[in-house]
Amino acid sequence: MASTGGLTRRRGGATVHEDGDESPSSRVASPAPKQQQPERGVETSYSNGENGHKIAFDPRDISESVERGKQPKLTLMEEILLLGLKDKQGYLSFWNDNISYALRGCIVIELAFRGRVSMQKDSSRRRFPLSDRIIEVIDDTLTGEVLLDEALKMMKSSEKMSVSSWIDLMSGETWNLMKIGYQLKQVRERLAKGLVDKGILRTEKRNFLLFDMATHPVVDAAAKDEIRKRVRNVCSNRTVVLPPSQFLPEELEFRYLRTISMVCASYAANVLENALVTMSHEARERAFAQVDELLAEYSQWPFGKRAGGQQGIGTNIGQAIAEEVERGKDKELQLEVVAACLSVFTRLDSLL
Repeated sequence: MASTGGLTRRRGGATVHEDGDESPSSRVASPAPKQQQPERGVETSYSNGENGHKIAFDPRDISESVERGKQPKLTLMEEILLLGLKDKQGYLSFWNDNISYALRGCIVIELAFRGRVSMQKDSSRRRFPLSDRIIEVIDDTLTGEVLLDEALKMMKSSEKMSVSSWIDLMSGETWNLMKIGYQLKQVRERLAKGLVDKGILRTEKRNFLLFDMATHPVVDAAAKDEIRKRVRNVCSNRTVVLPPSQFLPEELEFRYLRTISMVCASYAANVLENALVTMSHEARERAFAQVDELLAEYSQWPFGKRAGGQQGIGTNIGQAIAEEVERGKDKELQLEVVAACLSVFTRLDSLL
């Protein structure tokens, strides 16, 4: 079913702890970080209110509000987590070893789509594999999403490193004690709490024999259904049409590429099958083969040429994404980061 370089639907060998962080391995040997610079103090602006009084406000609050208005309601990480959660029980499968690593990759992809990071503009970078090319922060404006902003600050204050190094370090995949501070802690729980704040989930306490654990059942079933429909659309329809919604606004840049990235990330995170449960066995097998082809084509830069693939599914995807790339030619270095992250996903099972 899967292509030679693609993923296989099996569990990796890493151990995932209850807080969602994997135990470390020894793949990263990047240089030690630079001395962190102290953050600038909070800037305060004033506007004239009623009765001639001045009103103080933080201009960053305004910029974050504008940012949220331009972006989908859910980040890529939240969509992947939502696909993995059991609707009524509100927790992820205990046997899923891949999702934590895939979520860190989605953080880098999301930062690239939001114009915060890109490949370092250096013609010699083409000598290196895609995932080993250096990325840099091109805009340190906060996004208003806690995990994205935490990762962005780390990247800004650190030396420049490759895509695969950043995903490894944020996952805690290193024996280097100087790098432990790069690990993003409790990513799954923090994403779940963010979805609670957005009205998608709720929080409950559930007893698991010897201990109590916070669970997050789905409240807004329509939000999860929209994601499932989008996944099935990409995986089964000959012509893929993406209707506008609050989760994929019509004015959003790279709507098709973003959707393909989400589907490939769900495949890497071993949660894709959760969106395909209503399909027959044969249709699910075709869907997995389709995503395997998509992952192979969009984990290279420039993206591979696509004419519907062997499955005859999504025949318009290649043209739609080519048009998006053409409209965003000034953002090619950012899209190269997306391709690099997808290339890391293609070897996820062998890494873990």
